[in-house]
Amino acid sequence: MSNKVTVNATIHADAKKVWEYYTAPEHITQWNFADPSWHCPSVSNDMRIGGKYVARMEAKDGSFGFDFEATYDAINPGKSFTYTIADGRQAVVDFNGNGNQTDVVVSFDPEDQNPVEMQKGGWQAILNSFKQYAENN
Repeated sequence: MSNKVTVNATIHADAKKVWEYYTAPEHITQWNFADPSWHCPSVSNDMRIGGKYVARMEAKDGSFGFDFEATYDAINPGKSFTYTIADGRQAVVDFNGNGNQTDVVVSFDPEDQNPVEMQKGGWQAILNSFKQYAENN
């Protein structure tokens, strides 16, 4: 696979809240999109090694949608997890808590259909959406 691409954000919330908001389906549906014209109407998250994560991503106008699917490879509760996306690429998410703020670092293998900078921008936009949601709820 290619070199991993990394995006990150500092969330002004403790690590316990950040982990919960990042992994609980009722929260994921509120932030898991790169642009306000999209939404994430459904999520299932069986957070255990071998468990599946499935997030439905759709344009709000119904013009396009897809399921983002992954299988968990490793989980360190409250600290990090690794998953393999359905196409074989891997991603790692680290939660580095420091009092009332948490650094979330996401590293992923880029796919080969779109420019890396575009992919990085999309993943960063989703993480920025998470930051806004977690800090305001």
